[in-house]
Parts: sequence; structure tokens; C-alpha cells
Amino acid sequence: MMDATVERAFHKLESNLEELTKIYRSLLDIVRKEKEILLKADREALDESNKLKEELLFKLRAQDSLRSRYAMELATLIGADVENPRLLELAQKLAGTPAADRLRTQPAALDILIKRIPEINKDNEEYTKSALLTLNGALNNIKEHAFRQENLRRQRPGKTRPTSRRQLRI
Repeated sequence: MMDATVERAFHKLESNLEELTKIYRSLLDIVRKEKEILLKADREALDESNKLKEELLFKLRAQDSLRSRYAMELATLIGADVENPRLLELAQKLAGTPAADRLRTQPAALDILIKRIPEINKDNEEYTKSALLTLNGALNNIKEHAFRQENLRRQRPGKTRPTSRRQLRI
């Protein structure tokens, strides 16, 4: 059984970890939907997606700062490393309580989310780069074709294009 002060400190940390998990899940959802937006080439939706990502990243920074503070607070109360509190160490110090089990599982869920987001984001970035290279290649082909067509017209004898009004009036 935990002392009431330790229990309050634990609940603050636990609530914070749950909020972090929600934010990371939302960020993962946005990053997954981003590829669809890229495929549709919907600039407004992409701008909105980027704004949402920025907002979530701001919230993450704030929640992570709170997580650190709450972990230090709990570490102080239970005699763990205050300078660099680790959730697994806090769980070991709380061994035998339901809180210990929750502190062991929460980091694993966060870790999975934290690893998955950059992977999907990198895939989206590679898709975007590939699409831009394809688009640039197509534009260059169009320009090259138009340039060749113009050169062919200029080289054909007797088929000159009128260049002045006088030549047009025949």
C-alpha cells in the first residue's frame, strides 16, 4: 500500500503518461493520413495537417516537461534517482503495488508509438521526394519536346512562320 503523498505523485505522473500517449497516437494518426493527402495533392489539407502536427509537437514538449517534473517528484518521495528518474526504476521502487505494473507497461506503449511516427514520416518524405523528381522529370521532358519542335519548325525550308503583320496580309 502506498502512502497518500506517493499515491498523488504517482497519479499525476500516470495521468501525464496517458496524455502523452494520446498525443502520440494523434500524431501517428496524422502522419498516417498525410500520405493520402500527398496522393491527392491537396495543399489546403496538407497545410492543415502541418498545423496540427505543430500544435501536437508543442503539446508534447509541454507534457514531456511535466513528465520530467512529476517523475522527479515521485523519485524524491520513494528514494529513487532524482537527477535522472527512469520509469522502470520507479516501478522497481514501487514493487508489489498496482502502480508498479502500470509504470512498467506505459513506457513500452510510448516507445512503440515514438518509434513508429518517424518511420511513417520518413516514408512520406521519400514519397514526396520521389513525386517531385517524377514531376520535375515530366516538366523537363515537356520543355525539351517543345524546344525540339520549335527548332524543327525553324529548320524547315519554305515553311517559315510569319513574323510581321505585313507577312500575314499577303
